[in-house]
Amino acid sequence: MTLPDDTKIQGITKAELILLINDAAEHGAKKALSDIGLHDDGAVHDIHELRSLLDAFKDTKKAIRSTVIKVITMAILGFIAFTTWNEFKTRL
Repeated sequence: MTLPDDTKIQGITKAELILLINDAAEHGAKKALSDIGLHDDGAVHDIHELRSLLDAFKDTKKAIRSTVIKVITMAILGFIAFTTWNEFKTRL
């Protein structure tokens, strides 16, 4: 159920209430950004830098995972090759 803009709720019109809520939300957002240090013009640069650091971290994590899998695979293949060689060596 939507009310017309000129309907008063507790002495405030719907349009005035919407303006009050929007002002409060904007003030809260500015305070939150100020509290974490992202209130100045350099905030855009800071956010871009954080995103690039996160991307680099994700790439590094992926590379480490790939390297660990390759090392484990090579160790297993090396073990198989060694045991095969050792078995043939004893038969000769």
